[in-house]
Amino acid sequence: MNNETIYITGHKNPDTDSICSAISYAWYKNQITGSDCYRPARAGEINLETDHVLKKFGAKAPRLLTDLRTQVKDLSLEEGERVDSCLSIRKAWETLRSVQKSTLVVVNDQEELEGIITIGDIARSIMEVHSNTVLAEAGTPYKNIVETLEAKVAAGDIEGRTASGKVLMGAVNPDLLEKYIEPGDMVIVADRYESQLCALEMHASCLIICLDEHINDNIIRTAQENGCIIIDSPYDSYITARLLNESIPINYFMIKDNILSFHMDDYLDDIKGTVVKVRHRTFPVLDEKERLTGIITRHGLLESAGKKVILVDHNELSQAVDGMEEADIQEIVDHHKLGSVKSKRPVMLECQPLGCTATIIYQMCKRRGLDIPADIAGLMCSAIISDTLLYRSPTCTQADIKACSDLARIAGIDPKDLAMSMFRAGSNFDGRSDEDIFYQDFKRFQAGDVRFGVGQVTSMDGEELEQLSDRMLKYMNESLPGSGLDMTFLMMTDILNESTLLLCAGSHARQKLEDYRSYPEKGSQGLVMEGVVSRKKQVIPALMAALSQ
Repeated sequence: MNNETIYITGHKNPDTDSICSAISYAWYKNQITGSDCYRPARAGEINLETDHVLKKFGAKAPRLLTDLRTQVKDLSLEEGERVDSCLSIRKAWETLRSVQKSTLVVVNDQEELEGIITIGDIARSIMEVHSNTVLAEAGTPYKNIVETLEAKVAAGDIEGRTASGKVLMGAVNPDLLEKYIEPGDMVIVADRYESQLCALEMHASCLIICLDEHINDNIIRTAQENGCIIIDSPYDSYITARLLNESIPINYFMIKDNILSFHMDDYLDDIKGTVVKVRHRTFPVLDEKERLTGIITRHGLLESAGKKVILVDHNELSQAVDGMEEADIQEIVDHHKLGSVKSKRPVMLECQPLGCTATIIYQMCKRRGLDIPADIAGLMCSAIISDTLLYRSPTCTQADIKACSDLARIAGIDPKDLAMSMFRAGSNFDGRSDEDIFYQDFKRFQAGDVRFGVGQVTSMDGEELEQLSDRMLKYMNESLPGSGLDMTFLMMTDILNESTLLLCAGSHARQKLEDYRSYPEKGSQGLVMEGVVSRKKQVIPALMAALSQ
């Protein structure tokens, strides 16, 4: 199996089940696959109850994942052929042929992008350059010339570059030759002592002597005195002259400006439009420090599969991380009704009418015969306690109670003691903003044309909830216009008394629910629902029915 990351995430505004199930299922998947590519993620901020649980069992909060749109970093990047800007045109050509690629990426010692060169650029360097001064203009290293000609160095230091002058063929009579040679020129000569000496006397910077001919000691001595380099080429004058241009460094021909490159965090839907407009087949990818990370191909960009993701504790598109439409959904593990999430291919679907997603994961562990470690057991136990309100919710089943009991035994905890500490932590409203409280456990739904959201606040203190209700109702009415919803509801659930005060905001929100079902009123705040604690099983079905009428 490859090491491509597969994210496991719950819904937006995650509750304890969403977070703990993501962590637990990532552990489960890594165990049964023998990999470490499954990573828990979260789609929102951790609430106080969940934070208490994570700290108690020494777990880290999963990575925050707010957008599932495909990014460059989600693609399989190629290492790319990285070369130095001094590389010769000939060597660049040989490298491209050996790796069967069309583009080389040019970087410096710090891996910073300096340019790119393609087969087309190399072809133009050979076909379109006719100047006899191009080697000097390009600052061609003498090392490149020696390497390209497969030559020997008879005199001089080849660590430098051609700084000035033109390239001449020294095939004419020395009397004529001295009229053409200027200081700094490079002269190609055969075994003609007079021509060689003439070039040295005219202060040529480099002599290239062809066909491995013997070089007179006086010529070597004079060259060293004049600071002239002598290169002994195995080729004749024609081949030597033809190969010289292939020694030019690629930085003279490479693309340096307006290079089309991308960064790891770029979203594909933002860059695809640019890619289809250009003819390039390869694009450099840079990190935040502008260093080359790898390359991507046009095919890789346009045929990307998307982030791989597993959904736990939800399967509604409205509750999912943004960009879920582009994601490659691998599995769904949930205890809710089937929603609107669509997959690109068949997926493993594990949905059961239980009180908690963690119960399903526990059953999967049992089927596999896995020994659940104490910390994972503690997280799963906490999720069940939270979602079932310690067995008070009508969604709770005997399977949830058994799973919670077994997990508590593994974790070495008392479920009732854990529940009390969790609920107290979650109902601490001191110093928290209205927005934080309202959205701490909030989900979006749609009934017909009506878009609505339902939040839930739980507490073990009914008076505390009553004092909070006016404040929350005011916030709901003020925030509704900018929420993108037609109505919002907030369940203020008293855990000990097993009752809920439902606050309503939006045109006719309360009236529609009252028309559907009669509830005792409590002043002007909301509807009192005795025996109601479950959003999933008791409130959402009633709202769906009422708002669909």
